[in-house]
Amino acid sequence: MTDPRSGFSRRALLAAGMGAVALPFLPAAARAQGSGPLRIAALSPLSGAGGTYGPSMVKAIRAVVEEANAAGGILGRPVELVVEDDQTSPEAAVRAMRKLIDVDRVVAVAGVWSSAVAAAIAPLCWESGTFLATCAGADALTNLPHQGFLARTQPNTTLQGRKFGEFALSQGARRVFMLSPQTPFVQSQFDNITAAVKAQGGETELLVYDDKKPSYRSELQQALRFRPDAIVLGGYLPDTTVLVKDMLRAGFAGTRIAFAYSVNQKLVDSVPAEAVEGIYTIAPSPAENSPAWKHMTEQAGTTTPDPYSTQSYDQANLVLLALQAAGTASGTAIRDTLRKISQTPGGTVVSRVTEGLAALKAGQALNYEGASGPCDFTEKGDIIDCQFRYEQVKAGKLTLLRIA
Repeated sequence: MTDPRSGFSRRALLAAGMGAVALPFLPAAARAQGSGPLRIAALSPLSGAGGTYGPSMVKAIRAVVEEANAAGGILGRPVELVVEDDQTSPEAAVRAMRKLIDVDRVVAVAGVWSSAVAAAIAPLCWESGTFLATCAGADALTNLPHQGFLARTQPNTTLQGRKFGEFALSQGARRVFMLSPQTPFVQSQFDNITAAVKAQGGETELLVYDDKKPSYRSELQQALRFRPDAIVLGGYLPDTTVLVKDMLRAGFAGTRIAFAYSVNQKLVDSVPAEAVEGIYTIAPSPAENSPAWKHMTEQAGTTTPDPYSTQSYDQANLVLLALQAAGTASGTAIRDTLRKISQTPGGTVVSRVTEGLAALKAGQALNYEGASGPCDFTEKGDIIDCQFRYEQVKAGKLTLLRIA
Protein backbone atom coordinates (compact mmCIF):
# COMPACT_ATOMS: atom_id res chain seq x y z
CA MET A 1 0.00 0.00 0.00
CA THR A 2 1.17 3.53 -0.73
CA ASP A 3 0.01 6.49 1.33
CA PRO A 4 -0.46 9.67 -0.75
CA ARG A 5 1.89 11.76 1.36
CA SER A 6 4.07 9.43 3.36
CA GLY A 7 3.48 5.73 2.70
CA PHE A 8 6.75 4.00 1.85
CA SER A 9 5.39 1.32 -0.49
CA ARG A 10 7.54 -1.75 -1.00
CA ARG A 11 7.46 -1.23 -4.76
CA ALA A 12 8.55 2.39 -4.42
CA LEU A 13 11.45 1.54 -2.16
CA LEU A 14 12.55 -1.24 -4.49
CA ALA A 15 12.40 1.22 -7.37
CA ALA A 16 14.52 3.67 -5.47
CA GLY A 17 17.02 1.06 -4.42
CA MET A 18 17.33 -0.39 -7.91
CA GLY A 19 17.74 3.12 -9.28
CA ALA A 20 20.59 3.79 -6.91
CA VAL A 21 22.37 0.66 -8.12
CA ALA A 22 21.55 0.59 -11.80
CA LEU A 23 21.63 4.26 -12.71
CA PRO A 24 24.98 5.25 -14.26
CA PHE A 25 25.60 8.22 -12.00
CA LEU A 26 28.36 10.64 -12.77
CA PRO A 27 30.59 11.33 -9.76
CA ALA A 28 29.70 14.55 -7.96
CA ALA A 29 32.91 16.25 -9.11
CA ALA A 30 32.25 15.30 -12.72
CA ARG A 31 28.68 16.60 -12.47
CA ALA A 32 29.65 20.01 -11.07
CA GLN A 33 28.37 22.54 -13.57
CA GLY A 34 30.73 24.70 -15.58
CA SER A 35 30.18 28.26 -16.72
CA GLY A 36 26.61 27.87 -18.01
CA PRO A 37 23.41 28.22 -15.97
CA LEU A 38 23.49 26.83 -12.45
CA ARG A 39 20.51 24.48 -12.20
CA ILE A 40 18.41 23.61 -9.19
CA ALA A 41 15.12 21.70 -9.25
CA ALA A 42 11.66 21.92 -7.75
CA LEU A 43 10.26 18.38 -7.52
CA SER A 44 6.80 19.06 -6.13
CA PRO A 45 3.26 17.62 -6.27
CA LEU A 46 1.56 19.48 -9.08
CA SER A 47 -1.01 16.67 -9.25
CA GLY A 48 -2.19 13.80 -7.07
CA ALA A 49 -3.06 14.02 -3.38
CA GLY A 50 -0.57 16.85 -2.79
CA GLY A 51 -1.67 18.86 -5.81
CA THR A 52 -3.24 21.52 -3.58
CA TYR A 53 0.19 22.58 -2.36
CA GLY A 54 2.67 21.96 -5.18
CA PRO A 55 1.94 25.01 -7.37
CA SER A 56 2.43 27.48 -4.50
CA MET A 57 5.63 25.70 -3.45
CA VAL A 58 7.07 26.03 -6.96
CA LYS A 59 5.95 29.67 -7.12
CA ALA A 60 7.87 30.42 -3.91
CA ILE A 61 11.04 28.74 -5.18
CA ARG A 62 10.79 30.55 -8.50
CA ALA A 63 10.46 33.90 -6.74
CA VAL A 64 13.79 33.33 -4.96
CA VAL A 65 15.51 32.27 -8.18
CA GLU A 66 14.22 35.36 -9.99
CA GLU A 67 15.40 37.60 -7.15
CA ALA A 68 18.86 36.02 -7.23
CA ASN A 69 19.10 36.43 -11.01
CA ALA A 70 18.03 40.07 -10.81
CA ALA A 71 20.98 40.59 -8.45
CA GLY A 72 23.48 38.99 -10.85
CA GLY A 73 22.97 35.29 -10.16
CA ILE A 74 24.96 32.92 -7.97
CA LEU A 75 28.74 32.59 -8.40
CA GLY A 76 28.39 35.02 -11.28
CA ARG A 77 26.10 32.62 -13.15
CA PRO A 78 22.36 32.71 -13.88
CA VAL A 79 20.25 30.26 -11.90
CA GLU A 80 17.89 28.04 -13.87
CA LEU A 81 14.95 26.38 -12.11
CA VAL A 82 13.88 23.00 -13.52
CA VAL A 83 10.36 22.03 -12.43
CA GLU A 84 9.06 18.46 -12.34
CA ASP A 85 5.71 17.10 -11.11
CA ASP A 86 6.22 14.17 -8.73
CA GLN A 87 2.46 13.42 -9.02
CA THR A 88 2.55 12.64 -5.26
CA SER A 89 3.86 9.26 -6.40
CA PRO A 90 7.19 7.66 -5.42
CA GLU A 91 7.45 5.84 -8.76
CA ALA A 92 6.86 9.02 -10.79
CA ALA A 93 9.28 10.91 -8.55
CA VAL A 94 12.07 8.39 -9.13
CA ARG A 95 11.67 8.75 -12.90
CA ALA A 96 11.72 12.54 -12.62
CA MET A 97 14.71 12.52 -10.29
CA ARG A 98 16.75 10.39 -12.69
CA LYS A 99 16.11 12.98 -15.40
CA LEU A 100 17.01 15.85 -13.08
CA ILE A 101 20.31 14.19 -12.17
CA ASP A 102 21.46 12.77 -15.49
CA VAL A 103 19.95 15.15 -18.04
CA ASP A 104 19.51 18.45 -16.24
CA ARG A 105 22.45 17.88 -13.85
CA VAL A 106 20.89 19.85 -11.02
CA VAL A 107 22.96 20.35 -7.88
CA ALA A 108 19.95 20.42 -5.54
CA VAL A 109 16.25 19.58 -5.41
CA ALA A 110 13.81 21.50 -3.21
CA GLY A 111 10.06 21.61 -2.58
CA VAL A 112 9.72 17.85 -2.00
CA TRP A 113 6.42 17.45 -0.09
CA SER A 114 5.66 13.76 0.41
CA SER A 115 7.66 11.56 2.77
CA ALA A 116 7.10 8.66 0.40
CA VAL A 117 8.61 10.67 -2.44
CA ALA A 118 11.51 11.87 -0.28
CA ALA A 119 12.30 8.29 0.80
CA ALA A 120 12.18 7.05 -2.79
CA ILE A 121 14.51 9.68 -4.24
CA ALA A 122 16.89 10.00 -1.28
CA PRO A 123 19.16 7.12 -2.40
CA LEU A 124 19.43 8.69 -5.86
CA CYS A 125 20.43 11.99 -4.25
CA TRP A 126 23.12 10.71 -1.92
CA GLU A 127 24.58 8.39 -4.57
CA SER A 128 24.87 11.29 -7.04
CA GLY A 129 25.84 13.99 -4.56
CA THR A 130 22.64 15.97 -5.17
CA PHE A 131 21.36 17.91 -2.18
CA LEU A 132 17.76 17.20 -1.11
CA ALA A 133 15.72 19.83 0.78
CA THR A 134 12.30 18.54 1.81
CA CYS A 135 9.10 19.38 3.68
CA ALA A 136 8.54 15.70 4.56
CA GLY A 137 8.14 14.88 8.24
CA ALA A 138 8.50 11.10 8.68
CA ASP A 139 11.04 10.35 11.41
CA ALA A 140 12.66 7.60 9.35
CA LEU A 141 13.91 9.99 6.67
CA THR A 142 16.77 11.54 8.58
CA ASN A 143 17.74 8.11 9.91
CA LEU A 144 18.56 7.02 6.35
CA PRO A 145 22.28 6.86 5.47
CA HIS A 146 22.00 10.10 3.50
CA GLN A 147 25.56 11.26 4.29
CA GLY A 148 24.36 14.80 4.95
CA PHE A 149 22.71 15.28 1.56
CA LEU A 150 19.25 15.69 3.13
CA ALA A 151 17.77 18.40 5.35
CA ARG A 152 14.16 19.10 6.16
CA THR A 153 12.34 22.25 7.18
CA GLN A 154 9.31 20.28 8.43
CA PRO A 155 9.30 19.18 12.10
CA ASN A 156 9.54 15.42 12.51
CA THR A 157 6.65 13.35 13.81
CA THR A 158 8.20 12.98 17.27
CA LEU A 159 7.59 16.70 17.78
CA GLN A 160 4.27 16.72 15.93
CA GLY A 161 2.90 13.75 17.87
CA ARG A 162 3.66 15.44 21.19
CA LYS A 163 1.85 18.59 20.03
CA PHE A 164 -1.26 16.56 19.06
CA GLY A 165 -1.29 14.75 22.41
CA GLU A 166 -0.86 17.94 24.39
CA PHE A 167 -3.62 19.65 22.43
CA ALA A 168 -6.04 16.76 23.00
CA LEU A 169 -5.35 17.04 26.73
CA SER A 170 -5.94 20.80 26.63
CA GLN A 171 -9.42 20.07 25.24
CA GLY A 172 -10.21 17.85 28.21
CA ALA A 173 -9.66 14.53 26.44
CA ARG A 174 -8.36 11.56 28.39
CA ARG A 175 -9.27 8.77 25.97
CA VAL A 176 -7.75 9.46 22.54
CA PHE A 177 -8.28 7.23 19.48
CA MET A 178 -6.17 7.66 16.33
CA LEU A 179 -7.44 6.63 12.88
CA SER A 180 -4.78 6.59 10.16
CA PRO A 181 -3.76 4.91 6.92
CA GLN A 182 -0.49 3.00 6.89
CA THR A 183 2.33 5.55 6.74
CA PRO A 184 5.95 5.52 7.86
CA PHE A 185 5.12 8.12 10.49
CA VAL A 186 1.88 6.69 11.91
CA GLN A 187 3.56 4.66 14.66
CA SER A 188 5.86 7.48 15.72
CA GLN A 189 2.96 9.95 15.67
CA PHE A 190 0.82 7.62 17.77
CA ASP A 191 3.63 6.74 20.18
CA ASN A 192 4.26 10.40 20.92
CA ILE A 193 0.55 11.18 21.29
CA THR A 194 0.43 8.25 23.70
CA ALA A 195 3.42 9.46 25.70
CA ALA A 196 1.80 12.86 26.24
CA VAL A 197 -1.65 11.46 27.08
CA LYS A 198 -0.50 8.64 29.37
CA ALA A 199 1.72 11.04 31.30
CA GLN A 200 -1.54 12.68 32.42
CA GLY A 201 -3.28 9.39 33.20
CA GLY A 202 -5.09 9.02 29.88
CA GLU A 203 -5.46 6.13 27.44
CA THR A 204 -4.94 5.81 23.67
CA GLU A 205 -5.64 3.35 20.89
CA LEU A 206 -4.73 3.17 17.18
CA LEU A 207 -6.49 1.71 14.15
CA VAL A 208 -4.72 1.64 10.77
CA TYR A 209 -7.11 1.52 7.80
CA ASP A 210 -7.02 1.05 4.03
CA ASP A 211 -7.00 4.55 2.55
CA LYS A 212 -8.78 3.44 -0.64
CA LYS A 213 -12.05 2.29 0.97
CA PRO A 214 -15.35 3.98 0.02
CA SER A 215 -16.58 3.86 3.63
CA TYR A 216 -15.10 3.62 7.14
CA ARG A 217 -18.24 2.75 9.08
CA SER A 218 -16.77 -0.49 10.46
CA GLU A 219 -13.56 1.28 11.52
CA LEU A 220 -15.60 3.98 13.25
CA GLN A 221 -17.63 1.35 15.11
CA GLN A 222 -14.37 -0.07 16.46
CA ALA A 223 -13.19 3.40 17.42
CA LEU A 224 -16.44 4.20 19.23
CA ARG A 225 -16.23 0.99 21.27
CA PHE A 226 -13.13 2.56 22.87
CA ARG A 227 -15.39 5.39 24.14
CA PRO A 228 -13.02 8.15 22.98
CA ASP A 229 -13.18 11.75 24.13
CA ALA A 230 -11.14 12.70 21.05
CA ILE A 231 -10.39 11.13 17.67
CA VAL A 232 -7.23 12.07 15.78
CA LEU A 233 -7.60 11.86 11.99
CA GLY A 234 -4.20 10.87 10.61
CA GLY A 235 -5.04 10.62 6.92
CA TYR A 236 -5.06 12.89 3.89
CA LEU A 237 -7.67 14.82 1.98
CA PRO A 238 -9.27 11.95 -0.03
CA ASP A 239 -9.75 9.47 2.85
CA THR A 240 -10.42 12.17 5.45
CA THR A 241 -13.22 13.49 3.24
CA VAL A 242 -14.91 10.10 3.52
CA LEU A 243 -14.17 9.79 7.23
CA VAL A 244 -15.71 13.10 8.32
CA LYS A 245 -18.96 12.24 6.54
CA ASP A 246 -19.03 8.79 8.13
CA MET A 247 -18.35 10.34 11.54
CA LEU A 248 -21.36 12.60 11.06
CA ARG A 249 -23.56 9.59 10.31
CA ALA A 250 -22.12 7.75 13.32
CA GLY A 251 -23.06 10.64 15.59
CA PHE A 252 -19.65 11.15 17.19
CA ALA A 253 -19.87 14.33 19.27
CA GLY A 254 -16.37 14.40 20.81
CA THR A 255 -13.26 16.33 19.84
CA ARG A 256 -11.86 15.78 16.33
CA ILE A 257 -8.25 16.75 15.57
CA ALA A 258 -6.64 16.53 12.12
CA PHE A 259 -3.58 17.55 10.14
CA ALA A 260 -4.15 20.91 8.49
CA TYR A 261 -3.07 19.53 5.11
CA SER A 262 -6.05 17.14 5.11
CA VAL A 263 -8.77 19.28 6.67
CA ASN A 264 -8.11 22.35 4.56
CA GLN A 265 -10.54 24.81 3.03
CA LYS A 266 -10.93 22.60 -0.03
CA LEU A 267 -12.27 19.77 2.13
CA VAL A 268 -14.42 22.14 4.20
CA ASP A 269 -16.06 23.46 1.04
CA SER A 270 -16.68 19.97 -0.38
CA VAL A 271 -18.66 18.32 2.43
CA PRO A 272 -21.84 19.16 4.37
CA ALA A 273 -21.15 21.95 6.85
CA GLU A 274 -22.17 19.86 9.85
CA ALA A 275 -19.59 17.18 8.91
CA VAL A 276 -16.66 19.49 9.59
CA GLU A 277 -17.96 22.16 11.95
CA GLY A 278 -15.78 22.27 15.05
CA ILE A 279 -12.87 20.16 13.78
CA TYR A 280 -9.47 21.30 15.04
CA THR A 281 -6.38 21.31 12.83
CA ILE A 282 -2.69 21.49 13.72
CA ALA A 283 0.21 22.40 11.44
CA PRO A 284 3.71 23.84 11.61
CA SER A 285 3.23 27.58 11.43
CA PRO A 286 4.98 30.01 9.12
CA ALA A 287 6.86 32.72 10.98
CA GLU A 288 4.08 35.21 10.32
CA ASN A 289 5.11 38.88 10.21
CA SER A 290 8.82 38.00 10.25
CA PRO A 291 10.95 39.92 7.71
CA ALA A 292 11.24 36.80 5.55
CA TRP A 293 7.50 36.13 5.67
CA LYS A 294 6.68 39.71 4.74
CA HIS A 295 9.17 39.68 1.88
CA MET A 296 7.86 36.37 0.58
CA THR A 297 4.28 37.62 0.49
CA GLU A 298 5.48 40.53 -1.65
CA GLN A 299 7.94 38.61 -3.82
CA ALA A 300 5.73 35.58 -4.50
CA GLY A 301 2.47 37.52 -4.49
CA THR A 302 0.93 35.28 -1.82
CA THR A 303 -0.94 37.03 0.98
CA THR A 304 -1.49 33.94 3.15
CA PRO A 305 1.27 31.45 2.34
CA ASP A 306 0.84 27.91 3.67
CA PRO A 307 3.58 26.14 5.68
CA TYR A 308 4.91 24.25 2.66
CA SER A 309 5.34 27.29 0.41
CA THR A 310 7.18 29.15 3.19
CA GLN A 311 9.40 26.14 3.74
CA SER A 312 10.08 25.89 -0.01
CA TYR A 313 10.96 29.60 -0.07
CA ASP A 314 13.45 29.01 2.73
CA GLN A 315 14.91 25.94 1.05
CA ALA A 316 15.62 27.91 -2.13
CA ASN A 317 17.27 30.74 -0.17
CA LEU A 318 19.38 28.31 1.84
CA VAL A 319 20.53 26.35 -1.22
CA LEU A 320 21.55 29.45 -3.20
CA LEU A 321 23.28 31.16 -0.29
CA ALA A 322 25.16 27.97 0.59
CA LEU A 323 26.42 27.73 -2.98
CA GLN A 324 27.56 31.35 -2.96
CA ALA A 325 29.28 30.95 0.41
CA ALA A 326 30.99 27.73 -0.68
CA GLY A 327 32.29 29.27 -3.90
CA THR A 328 31.51 26.17 -5.96
CA ALA A 329 28.41 24.64 -7.55
CA SER A 330 27.77 21.16 -6.20
CA GLY A 331 25.52 19.30 -3.82
CA THR A 332 28.54 18.56 -1.67
CA ALA A 333 29.20 22.30 -1.33
CA ILE A 334 25.61 22.83 -0.11
CA ARG A 335 25.92 19.97 2.37
CA ASP A 336 29.16 21.29 3.80
CA THR A 337 28.05 24.92 3.98
CA LEU A 338 24.34 24.77 4.91
CA ARG A 339 24.77 25.21 8.67
CA LYS A 340 27.43 27.88 8.20
CA ILE A 341 24.87 30.16 6.57
CA SER A 342 21.78 29.09 8.56
CA GLN A 343 22.88 29.10 12.18
CA THR A 344 26.23 30.75 12.74
CA PRO A 345 26.23 32.30 16.24
CA GLY A 346 26.68 36.04 15.90
CA GLY A 347 26.25 35.90 12.14
CA THR A 348 24.49 38.66 10.26
CA VAL A 349 20.76 37.89 10.28
CA VAL A 350 19.39 37.79 6.73
CA SER A 351 15.93 36.88 5.45
CA ARG A 352 16.28 36.93 1.66
CA VAL A 353 18.81 35.89 -0.93
CA THR A 354 19.83 39.45 -1.87
CA GLU A 355 20.56 40.34 1.77
CA GLY A 356 22.68 37.22 2.08
CA LEU A 357 24.60 37.92 -1.11
CA ALA A 358 25.39 41.46 0.05
CA ALA A 359 26.55 40.21 3.46
CA LEU A 360 28.77 37.53 1.90
CA LYS A 361 30.27 40.11 -0.44
CA ALA A 362 31.12 42.17 2.64
CA GLY A 363 32.85 39.17 4.18
CA GLN A 364 30.22 38.63 6.88
CA ALA A 365 29.08 35.32 8.36
CA LEU A 366 25.36 34.57 7.92
CA ASN A 367 22.48 33.49 10.14
CA TYR A 368 19.46 32.93 7.90
CA GLU A 369 16.07 33.45 9.57
CA GLY A 370 13.28 32.22 7.32
CA ALA A 371 9.62 32.59 6.48
CA SER A 372 8.97 29.19 8.10
CA GLY A 373 11.09 29.84 11.18
CA PRO A 374 14.71 29.86 12.34
CA CYS A 375 15.95 27.14 9.91
CA ASP A 376 18.46 25.67 12.36
CA PHE A 377 19.28 22.01 11.76
CA THR A 378 20.59 19.08 13.77
CA GLU A 379 23.56 17.15 12.45
CA LYS A 380 21.28 14.56 10.86
CA GLY A 381 19.16 17.18 9.10
CA ASP A 382 16.12 17.67 11.35
CA ILE A 383 14.77 21.14 11.98
CA ILE A 384 15.40 21.95 15.64
CA ASP A 385 12.19 23.81 16.45
CA CYS A 386 9.28 25.76 15.01
CA GLN A 387 5.92 27.19 15.99
CA PHE A 388 2.62 25.40 15.44
CA ARG A 389 -0.66 26.81 14.17
CA TYR A 390 -3.95 25.73 15.76
CA GLU A 391 -7.19 26.35 13.87
CA GLN A 392 -10.84 25.30 14.11
CA VAL A 393 -13.60 25.12 11.52
CA LYS A 394 -16.18 27.72 12.47
CA ALA A 395 -19.16 28.58 10.25
CA GLY A 396 -17.49 26.95 7.26
CA LYS A 397 -14.14 28.69 7.63
CA LEU A 398 -10.84 27.71 9.20
CA THR A 399 -10.37 30.15 12.07
CA LEU A 400 -7.04 30.76 13.81
CA LEU A 401 -7.06 29.96 17.52
CA ARG A 402 -3.40 30.53 18.34
CA ILE A 403 0.19 30.16 17.17
CA ALA A 404 2.55 28.72 19.76
